[in-house]
Amino acid sequence: MSQATALAPAPAPAARPRGGGSEFAPLLRLVKGQGLLDHRPGWYARDVALTLLGFAAVAAGLLLAGPVWWTVLLAVPLALLSARAAFIAHDAGHSQVTADRRTGRAVQLVHANLLLGMSREWWNDKHNRHHAHPNHLDKDPDVAADVLVFAEHQTAGRTGLRGFLTRHQALLFFPLTTLEGLALKLYGVRALLAKDGPYRTRGERRTEGALLLLHFAGYAALLQTALTPVQALVFALVHQMLFGVHLGLAFAPNHKGMERPDEHEDGDSWGHLRRQVLTSRNIRGGALTDWFLGGLNYQVEHHLFPSMPRPHLRLAQPAVRAHCRALGVPYTETGFVDSYRQALGHLHEVGATLREERAGRPE
Repeated sequence: MSQATALAPAPAPAARPRGGGSEFAPLLRLVKGQGLLDHRPGWYARDVALTLLGFAAVAAGLLLAGPVWWTVLLAVPLALLSARAAFIAHDAGHSQVTADRRTGRAVQLVHANLLLGMSREWWNDKHNRHHAHPNHLDKDPDVAADVLVFAEHQTAGRTGLRGFLTRHQALLFFPLTTLEGLALKLYGVRALLAKDGPYRTRGERRTEGALLLLHFAGYAALLQTALTPVQALVFALVHQMLFGVHLGLAFAPNHKGMERPDEHEDGDSWGHLRRQVLTSRNIRGGALTDWFLGGLNYQVEHHLFPSMPRPHLRLAQPAVRAHCRALGVPYTETGFVDSYRQALGHLHEVGATLREERAGRPE
């Protein structure tokens, strides 16, 4: 057991910093003192090894069983393993896995590009902008108007298919998440081919492109070798749809319906602590919740300390909660089901204007 794991929660820091100091600094000192920002290479090595062994086991099962329909059931564990790979890639992108940047980059390239067909650099660029300005409609790409919208003014001018999606976005949310795994691949490839993509060097672009090609070629070759064409298509659909739903379950409740800095006159001047805490929602649960959601159920702690290793997030929670209480900053934490009720309730409310307009329109 590591030193950080063995430490008991420390008492809350002082209620307010004196002399107009940072609200975050006392909490940062406390967390550092507990060793919760120290890396856990052994923990991640075990997680990576189990994930890679799982992928190998599914591939072996497909090849050994041959073209029989029951092998489509292996798409279920493969979807779970794909989500595990996504969580590891996410953590590596935040330097949670290791302090060594080259090693972290290699870990992320393997899990994002090679195993998932998702561009590492595209994801990092998008996700870092989200972390810098969570839930800010003008600055956070995760709440920009797209298939879904997150604020009433974003519904203006949405007609046809987009209007239909917005009117019913709460009901359609989980069906739409079945496309998330494919969307991540598509957006990454599009960024790779774009002249103004996030890639800093030609070498980065070539490396990512080569690994994406290896992923698509290897995935297609495995399914075509082990299954009939129809079975391969069904397997791929089940795998990608379940993977998308899993990601949707992990990401959906984190910020939707929470405070938006752009709604407040002083929102752009919020310090790091308020910007991250007021826009984030935690989900209560035990070890199974931590595993299934990849630690993203500690969204407040993750946003405050993006480089904190995943197994330390639960250990940091008592100090973060107490510090927020001492400052009078709302700390939002809810149950698994209620978190989705709140998130979907917000999406339903946003679409109300379009529903009312359509209801009042003469035939």
